[in-house]
Formats: sequence, structure tokens, C-alpha cells
Amino acid sequence: MNLYLRYFDRETLVSTVDEAIEFLSSIEEIEMDPLLEADIRAYVASDVYYPKRYKIHPRVYFIIIKTDAATMQDFKEKKAVHVGEENRPKTVAPALVRLNEECEGWYEGMLEFKRVLLVPGTGKFQYRDTQFAARVKAISGMDCYERIVDHLRERVDERSQFPSAKGKNFKFRYLGKAK
Repeated sequence: MNLYLRYFDRETLVSTVDEAIEFLSSIEEIEMDPLLEADIRAYVASDVYYPKRYKIHPRVYFIIIKTDAATMQDFKEKKAVHVGEENRPKTVAPALVRLNEECEGWYEGMLEFKRVLLVPGTGKFQYRDTQFAARVKAISGMDCYERIVDHLRERVDERSQFPSAKGKNFKFRYLGKAK
């Protein structure tokens, strides 16, 4: 595995982390300190293949990309795809699996949304964080979410904002089979 490094128009393809640190140390604007060096070494040693971006100044970064490309030309032409990633099956986030998993019964859902309320005295409206919890009969976590949102849309101002079912502002749990 090689490392591609770029800082503005300066770029290189190196085969070791020591060569990468040497390249970065040669750039005046980048202050190579023990913390930065340790973080780079940890990134290279990890099994993460996402590009890593390091902030130098506000809106100024350098980037490190792990690659199997043998030469800069191969890297530029995208000839070296990481072997481990192309054979690995795409994983779905566990929360999404739980959300769409069908199991008919009773669910308890809790939703935190932005509710539009009239401010007495001023006649103006404002958004206020509001929590709503309900127990509903549904076939999945997603169905639970849709039933709660449908119920709320009929009862709150139409300008209210509801979160995504996939986000952190919706939680649910399966309570059991419906009788």
C-alpha cells in the first residue's frame, strides 16, 4: 500500500509513513509536531481507507489517501482500486436494518421535532423543540414513524418540521405482538 499526499500544488506518492512525514516536514506552512506525526502514523496503521484531511489554517488543509497504485500515473488514472473494498459486501447501518425490519405488533416511538407556536402578546410565531411519544400498532419501525408523523401533521401548524426517521431525533422500540 502506498500513500498519496497533496498540499495545494505539491503532491507525492510514497511507500512508507516515514517518507510521508519527511515530505510534510519539507513544507514550511506545515508544522510537524509529535501529535500530528502520531495521528498520521495511527491513520496509516488503521484499516480505514477513507481519505484523511488535516487542517493547517482556517480553510487550508493537506490530504492523505491510501492507495494500491504503484505510480503517480496509475493513481491519477484511478487504475488501483483497493482490493479489500471491492470484494467486501456493502454493509447497511444496523439502525437502518432495525428501522425496516418487519415485525407486526405494538411499537413505542419518540420523536423530537420543531413545532411552530404562536407567541402570546407579540402575535409572532417561533419554532420550539417538542418531544412527542406514542404507542402505535405498526409493522416496522418505519411504519411507526410514518403513523406518528401523519398523526402530528393533522394537529400541529403545517410549518412544523419533522426529523428524518433515520436521524437521532426518532427512537422506537418494539413492545410485542398485537393481540
